[in-house]
Amino acid sequence: MKEVIEPHDVRRSPSDMLVKTIGYGFIGLFALCCLLPFLLVLGTSFTSEAAIRQNGFNFWPSEFSTFAYQIVFENPGLIIGSYVVTIGITVVGTATGLFLVAMTGYALQRPDFHYRNKISFFIYFTTLFSGGLVPYYLLITQYLSLKDNYLAILLPGLLSPFLIIMMKSFVRSIPHAITESAKIDGASDFNIFIRLILPMTTPALATIGLFIALAYWNEWYNSLLFLSPDIEYRPLQLFLYNVVTKADFIRNSAAASNVQLRDVPLESMKMATAIVATGPVILFFPLVQRYFIKGITVGAVKG
Repeated sequence: MKEVIEPHDVRRSPSDMLVKTIGYGFIGLFALCCLLPFLLVLGTSFTSEAAIRQNGFNFWPSEFSTFAYQIVFENPGLIIGSYVVTIGITVVGTATGLFLVAMTGYALQRPDFHYRNKISFFIYFTTLFSGGLVPYYLLITQYLSLKDNYLAILLPGLLSPFLIIMMKSFVRSIPHAITESAKIDGASDFNIFIRLILPMTTPALATIGLFIALAYWNEWYNSLLFLSPDIEYRPLQLFLYNVVTKADFIRNSAAASNVQLRDVPLESMKMATAIVATGPVILFFPLVQRYFIKGITVGAVKG
């Protein structure tokens, strides 16, 4: 009588175990390589400037100091205001941009939308050519009158050609018969999009939302162009950039005047600003990681 092998009793061959061990080892080594730079930045941010000059960058502070964080948080009201501005722009921009990108991607993959190819070409064309900095600056400041306005930061990031193409590829995997059956039942196009398409594209929405949120969170260039120094609360990245720039300017001015200002923690301050800027993102990323991976794989591979 033959022995019945249950699914949980299936024994893996030594070659399978070897491949699995090598795979996990490679993934663990890769994860460690990604983690080490962050640990180096964290350790350096708590190291005194004198120790950095003497010993270089280390994972563990040879001379513990919080002087860099004291300078960064010297004015708590300003940095809290910068956090509020950045969080507000990120939340509003991500929600609005995600809705627009999803709606655009859905419309461009509809077979009954006659102008989808022409519009897709114009969207793709913008990834190859742009008007340049001067027309872009004039458009925002002169024609839209958004100088010293947070909308100058919010509006340019709402739609991205890459994300629209990515959303279009993902929605294409949804059978068009679902849309046709809903139209037969009398549902409007907007109701089909809200009640049927959006719930089925959760992985893509999480992936694209993460891209949009990171772009808004790390945004500083448009802030530098369109927000004057008179604005009290500037986005976080621009605020931290100004802190490091002022410290660098003080040190260079002192060096030009033959004045020794060795206590200015320029290097550790750069690391501290990196920790302050990336900390919330690192805490948020694990919440959407599984959707991010699924959205990348499903959107890139057609079954």
